[in-house]
Amino acid sequence: MAPIKRKNGEDTPRVLRKATTNLQHTPKRQKKSQEDDKKPARPAQASALSALREEEPAFPRGGASVLTPLEYKQIQIQATKDVLFEQHTGRKAPKHDLEDSESETEAAEHVSGAPVPSKRMPKSKGHKSKTAGAIEEPGIRIEGLSYKRLVPGSLVLGQISQINRHDIALALPNNLTGYIPLTAISDKLTKRVEVLVAAEEGDEEVVDLGKGQDVDLHSFFTVGQYLRAHVSSTHDDTASGGKGKKRIELSILPQEANAGLKKADIVVNSMVQATVASVEDHGLIMDLGVEGSDVRGFMSSKELGHGVDHTSIEEGAVLLCLVTGLSSNGNIIKLSADYQRAGNTKKSNFLTDAPSVDSFLPGTAAEILVTEVTPSGIAGKVMGLLDVTADLIHSGDAASGKDLGKKYTTGSKVKGRIICTFPTFNIKKLGVSLLDHVMSLSSCMPTATKGNDGVKPTQALPISTTVNEARVVKVEPGIGLLLDVGVKGVRGFVHISRVADSKTENLSESIGPYKVGSVHQARIIGYNSMDGLFLASLEQKIINEPFLRIEDVQAGQIVKGKIERLIVNATGVGGVLVNIATSITGLVPEMHLADIHLQHPEKKFREGLSVTARVLSVDLEKRQLRMTLKKTLVNTDAAVWSSFDDLAPGMQAPGTLVSILSSGAVVQFYGTVRGFLPVSEMSESYIQDPKQHFRTGQVVTVHIVSVDPSEGRMIVSCKDQSVFSAAKQKALKDLNPGTAVTGTVSEKTNDELIIELEGSGLKAGLTVEHLADGSEQKCLSLAKKLRVDQKLRDLVVLSKNESKRLVRLTSKPSLVKAAKASELLTSFEDLVEGAKVVGFIKNVTLIGVFVQFGGDLTGLLLKAHMPDEAVRLPDFGMRRGQTVTARVLAVDHGQRRFLLSLKDPATAATAPVKGQDDAITSDRAVSNAADGVSKSIDDFTLGKLTRAKIISIKETQLNVQLADGVQGRIDVSEMFDSWDDIKDRKHPLQIFHQKQVLPVRILGIHDARNHRFLPITHSGKAPVFELSAKPHNQTSAELEVLTLDKVKVGSTWLVFVNNVADGCLWVNLSPNVRGRIRAMDVSDDVSRLTDLAKNFPVGSALRARVVNVDSNQNRLDLSARSGSSSSPMNLTDLSKGMVLPGRVTKVTERQLMIQLSDAISAPVHLIDLADDYSIANPTIYSKNQTVRVCITDLDIPNKKITLSTRPSKVLSSSLPIKDREVNSITQLNVNDVVRGFIKNIADNGVFVTLASNVTAFIRVSDLSDSFIKDWKSSFQVDQLVNGKIIAVDALLNHVQMSLKQSVLDKAFKAPLTFADIEVGGIVTGKVRKVEDFGVFIVVDGSANVSGLCHRSEIADQRVADVRKLYEEGDSVKSKVLKVDVDKRRISFGLKASYFENDSDGIDDSDDEEDEGMDSVELSRRDHDDDDDDSAGEGDESMNDEEVHREDVRDIDSDSSRDKAEENDGVQVVDGTTKRSDTSGDVQGLSTGGFDWSGGTLDQSNIDPQSETDGELSTVKKKKRRKAEIKVDRTGDLDANGPQSLADFERLLLGQPDSSYLWLSYVAFQLQLNEVAKARDIAERALQTINIREDAEKMNVWVGLLNLENTYGSDESVEEVFKRACQYNDAQEINERLTSIYIQCGKNDKANQLFQSMVKKFSQDPKVWLNYATFLFDTLSAPERARELLPRAMQSLPQYNYLDLTNKFAQLEFRSPNGDAERGRTIFEGLLSTFPKRLDLWNVLLDLEIKQGDKEQVRRLFARVTSSKLKSRKAKFFFKRWLAYEEAEGDAKHVEHVKAKAAEYVKQQEAERAQD
Repeated sequence: MAPIKRKNGEDTPRVLRKATTNLQHTPKRQKKSQEDDKKPARPAQASALSALREEEPAFPRGGASVLTPLEYKQIQIQATKDVLFEQHTGRKAPKHDLEDSESETEAAEHVSGAPVPSKRMPKSKGHKSKTAGAIEEPGIRIEGLSYKRLVPGSLVLGQISQINRHDIALALPNNLTGYIPLTAISDKLTKRVEVLVAAEEGDEEVVDLGKGQDVDLHSFFTVGQYLRAHVSSTHDDTASGGKGKKRIELSILPQEANAGLKKADIVVNSMVQATVASVEDHGLIMDLGVEGSDVRGFMSSKELGHGVDHTSIEEGAVLLCLVTGLSSNGNIIKLSADYQRAGNTKKSNFLTDAPSVDSFLPGTAAEILVTEVTPSGIAGKVMGLLDVTADLIHSGDAASGKDLGKKYTTGSKVKGRIICTFPTFNIKKLGVSLLDHVMSLSSCMPTATKGNDGVKPTQALPISTTVNEARVVKVEPGIGLLLDVGVKGVRGFVHISRVADSKTENLSESIGPYKVGSVHQARIIGYNSMDGLFLASLEQKIINEPFLRIEDVQAGQIVKGKIERLIVNATGVGGVLVNIATSITGLVPEMHLADIHLQHPEKKFREGLSVTARVLSVDLEKRQLRMTLKKTLVNTDAAVWSSFDDLAPGMQAPGTLVSILSSGAVVQFYGTVRGFLPVSEMSESYIQDPKQHFRTGQVVTVHIVSVDPSEGRMIVSCKDQSVFSAAKQKALKDLNPGTAVTGTVSEKTNDELIIELEGSGLKAGLTVEHLADGSEQKCLSLAKKLRVDQKLRDLVVLSKNESKRLVRLTSKPSLVKAAKASELLTSFEDLVEGAKVVGFIKNVTLIGVFVQFGGDLTGLLLKAHMPDEAVRLPDFGMRRGQTVTARVLAVDHGQRRFLLSLKDPATAATAPVKGQDDAITSDRAVSNAADGVSKSIDDFTLGKLTRAKIISIKETQLNVQLADGVQGRIDVSEMFDSWDDIKDRKHPLQIFHQKQVLPVRILGIHDARNHRFLPITHSGKAPVFELSAKPHNQTSAELEVLTLDKVKVGSTWLVFVNNVADGCLWVNLSPNVRGRIRAMDVSDDVSRLTDLAKNFPVGSALRARVVNVDSNQNRLDLSARSGSSSSPMNLTDLSKGMVLPGRVTKVTERQLMIQLSDAISAPVHLIDLADDYSIANPTIYSKNQTVRVCITDLDIPNKKITLSTRPSKVLSSSLPIKDREVNSITQLNVNDVVRGFIKNIADNGVFVTLASNVTAFIRVSDLSDSFIKDWKSSFQVDQLVNGKIIAVDALLNHVQMSLKQSVLDKAFKAPLTFADIEVGGIVTGKVRKVEDFGVFIVVDGSANVSGLCHRSEIADQRVADVRKLYEEGDSVKSKVLKVDVDKRRISFGLKASYFENDSDGIDDSDDEEDEGMDSVELSRRDHDDDDDDSAGEGDESMNDEEVHREDVRDIDSDSSRDKAEENDGVQVVDGTTKRSDTSGDVQGLSTGGFDWSGGTLDQSNIDPQSETDGELSTVKKKKRRKAEIKVDRTGDLDANGPQSLADFERLLLGQPDSSYLWLSYVAFQLQLNEVAKARDIAERALQTINIREDAEKMNVWVGLLNLENTYGSDESVEEVFKRACQYNDAQEINERLTSIYIQCGKNDKANQLFQSMVKKFSQDPKVWLNYATFLFDTLSAPERARELLPRAMQSLPQYNYLDLTNKFAQLEFRSPNGDAERGRTIFEGLLSTFPKRLDLWNVLLDLEIKQGDKEQVRRLFARVTSSKLKSRKAKFFFKRWLAYEEAEGDAKHVEHVKAKAAEYVKQQEAERAQD
């Protein structure tokens, strides 16, 4: 029964009564104080001290008063206060309670660490206790500032500790930090910001105020500056995610910082805060912000401090100023901001008197009368009226370590500076500081460490430093420790929560590990400049932490961390977040994940993976880290380039390409250091397009060419530094075009030679075409003969480029000869009209040829100035690099260009020029001509009929001889006129023989490079003639040469194989027309396509049809298949059942990808590879192999094709089909035994592919007859399985299979069950688990039948440690000792004596002793239940702590057993055990037999039989106790609710389906810190609640998710979440979990879950809307939210578009981060599409009315009423418009609406009249 609360009696002393009341009703003290204020004032009362001495005689000896002088002073002060109060308010002073108004809970936070008195006071006994209780009441509590006491409206003195981009961090007393936003500094600064924002026209982004020259907070304030701040708000900052961090918002606006200050309160030596209004010539005009007055301040330029120029002060700056004087009328206040002067309080600059207490504001120095000195601080009075306190820190005790009692005495006067106010106190009270640096207003305390004097504390001992020997100098019990950290004058403070990793209840000065004088290792975690203390931690986890702040991380540093999560964007994985320390996470961008580009980064990186990274950059303003995982950067030993100041030309280091341009690339190093890599510095070779050689994200090693630290610019190079020295630069400068040089071949490629010049060492390029004047073949032949290190002479410099360090050479004899004769053109000034010059062809165009000379001088040779026969030839019969001798035709000096000509001005015809490589001599005689007529090479003209003798026979041509030394060739395509003329189509030329003479016709000169016909005039000394032996060419009058433009699509040609490539044949139609035949188009016979080289060798003949011709790309596609198949294949040409060839383009372990045509590809899955699945293996195929496939399914609308390579499909094979093809679900019947491949392994079962469109599901319970603990590891994707169909639902397209052997095999022998186990039987088994009390054994060949062999039954001797005898997996032979059918438990014995004679019985006494933990309950398992995977796991979940406490108690402990019996209601009478009647038959809620989850074992009060074996049987007989009267307290449950475990169990018996009761039970266990038991209760609830009670079960699931989210890990949350999704609506569970995450501030996890939801439940518009709302309101990411709308449109049905768009538009209006204008735009689009949807108009009107833009609302009303509406709808809108104007508008607008309504009525009547 609760104690009766009585009012205080009249005989109790009033002071004692108040003290007792305060202790018992602490939470209601403030309310009571308010009620007392309303009561009539009582007469003034004596002080507390006089009241406490009421027992002393009223008239002591001598007639002296019992009041001390201090009590007289207090009474006088109180009387003065009452007088002032009555003068100000006109009311009587209220009664005065001397006790403090703050709660005892806050008193516990006091720095003194005094013990908190109990809330319930014991009954007072006697007069002595009353007196003692009264003496404990203090007069004024000494306490420091705390987060709880810092309320909005408080004023506090602070010191600037950090200046950020948009706010200022202010260090406050008692280790607090506040933040001043940019808009809470001064009105001047706010206006400047507004102007800056307004100037950004058309820019919707936020103005970067931190970088603007006009708003730079560093020019307004300095670190260490003192300011008075007004507390705006205190709240938990959860923006950063995770647990909320307390944040204090401050304001330093003068009108708020000087709150309560009036003109009369401003006196000399007081401190005021002012903002700079203007800067004048001789000083500053200051604004004090005093309301209701014209007070202004002036500060002379000399009052700013030494060396401070007043012109550098910005308007809007805020200063804490000392009042040095006032004008006669008090309107002008003279101010000083010289802290050296203001901080000198030895003689003046402090207040001793003031017109009112309002003058004493934080920052003001005052003289204090010390009234009390305690170990926790000092209390005093100012002016005898105002109470002030200095806590332990600010009284100087923490810094000096001296006893305050010795330093200060009661009644003495000291000077202190006010640092804070306590507005919540009834009596005005201030906090003061006596610290030297606060009194002097200096920025730091004088420190000394290792000889360094006068440095800042953070310089002497930086934050994050580990102090190896920190000595405890003072202990504050319940508060923390003060340490000597080695810095003179500055100590370290360790809060009690940071003393150790585990929780520390209390500290002691004399005992324990943290006593005074003990030495510890500590780490500095912060410094508070106001307190003058380092903040330290003794926690080992903090000491071992690599980084404490982001400031500790340096760019270029190698760090180790774990992957926190992968960032997924629209393109895939966009980066990885790596956690390197607590609350420090860095981003690894996608380009920095690896040295190569990863196609699937998610396969390499997973959450929780440990990685080694290097820090790229640290952005302290944005608090961001960028890191790299590239091995080349992480493992490099090169210097870290993080500052331009440390760089110099020649330094070398690796960098990352972040941008590639046409002119070069940008290279990123560390921090903000970047360099530019010009394209000329990328390589010694010429690079035309850098993107072809480099990629973004590539790491390159560069050296610095030039660096400008002032501009932050740097040029880098990839070239080898040793390649180009200063000597080489000079040599390059002296090298001129036309100079003859000698060099050595240093490198050799197919197209170019790199020559190292002799003497200078310069590298130059010599292209192959510049090796000789002859043909290209000659140049190539010469290049093959050259070798590296070979010396070359007679080289001439053609050109040079000094900027790119490129030198080009030539060794053409004609150019070398001209250079030696000084006739090689090298400059434009050397040109002379009519002169003959030697050059080479640079380019061939349609209008002419560009000829280049030395020095990159280029002239144009027009087509009109070429010989006529050259004009008729392709490319004018010229090639690039060919030597040409021409005549200078004209020179244009103005445009610096010239023309050339090959025509002789006299004969107007081409003439051979000496030195030209293709010039033809006229006296080249021949002998032994095959035709017997020709005498000279000149006789072999174009089109001439002659004869040729075969020299050799090749596969594609005949090599012939026209005469001695005159060679020719006949291509196989020029041998036959028709298909029938070919006898051997694989080897058409085998019918000819050597020395055979054939009639031929000359086609031209053969060009082996490009198969073109060259003109006869371009023949060399030994030309090779291209000939034709076709019969019809011998008789035709004109010679027609076949070209590609003459080939038409659909025409048929005789072609000959020229080359066999992968996937195609290259064929020749003529010597210069070449085409391609795809492998699948070579033949209709697929069998011939398997080996193209064998069936279609080079030279073989085919008949082909032209499929495609592209003259621009010089491409010709043909097909050798039948005419019907020659056209390009598309989807419409295909049909189901069609068999056609295909080419394998990709081979994986799962499927083949088959290409049917250029535009059609389709897969062949495992189930379609063979008729016998056991031989289905895609890897036996190879890429580009041609196979025969059958189309089994064709979906043209979705462009899907399913192919099969089953022999029964493609070959009409009669072989037996072991695995029949399943085309649809209708072909499957129950009891069919089929095979398939595992497609996916889920948590609830396995999915098996039976056909391309049929997938079967196998539940976990159907996987095996025996229990498989880790069943997922027993199966893998693509595994072949054999099962039986147990359910088919064609309507839902569901198929269910079973892999159980008992289902497949009729002769299956069932495993042993519990019923098969008999007492005395000998069984074999395996040890499943080993515990201290015994081993668990699983019987072999059983359905997971298991039992326990107790420690006492393991061996005949005593077993000390079970784990030394057995391990998990050991095979054992055991004897069944006991079978408990009711509890389904089995007890085994392993003693050797049991097996000496297997027929021996079992001693009954042993059975009696084995009544506790020696028996095991068999888990009842339903083989058809989906949850079989959870069965058998319960016994392993029992932890050691539960077994020790409940089940394995010491049997020798009588006292503990007695207590257990009393608690459990078990009485022992005459050696027999009976259940007490008090508990009745109350049992724990059964979940279907005994499970080893610990749920039943933990409840010893429910089942006393679960005690340790032998406990009750070995209990000694006790004396019979008298029966005790048991009080039935079940009735209290109705009044008080369940108060114990038994109460909950009792209620649950009656309401087993009540989720409220179950969750209350869970909450009760959490209050006892029993998290594991709370989980078990939640699991019991899920198993107990009826399956039909979906809502009740859902509540329990949500409660379990909340529990795991609060007390569990991410893995446990994920596990519960997956289970909840299986048993409930997955979407609802997802929504509940997101709500949980949002409520607890885990926004990142909520965001990830939302991203998953929009993929899984994309058909529900509510999911998209919820995600958008979350992005708008919680994450403040409106842009991301807006991107959801188009994505939702793609996923949702069209009928949802309107409603979803409407909701998104409303979000723009309603969200604080939305854009109303964007919302209007969306609504306008909707209204234009659906103008008759009046609900849209109504919604928009509601939103606009809430926006408050009246004109916008009126325009909207006007629009809707002017549209065509029915009368009833129009009436509704007019009435609403009228109501709006009556509420928000004026009479004029009301009349306007009425007029519009009348006009509408008239219009309607007119329309009716017309009708």
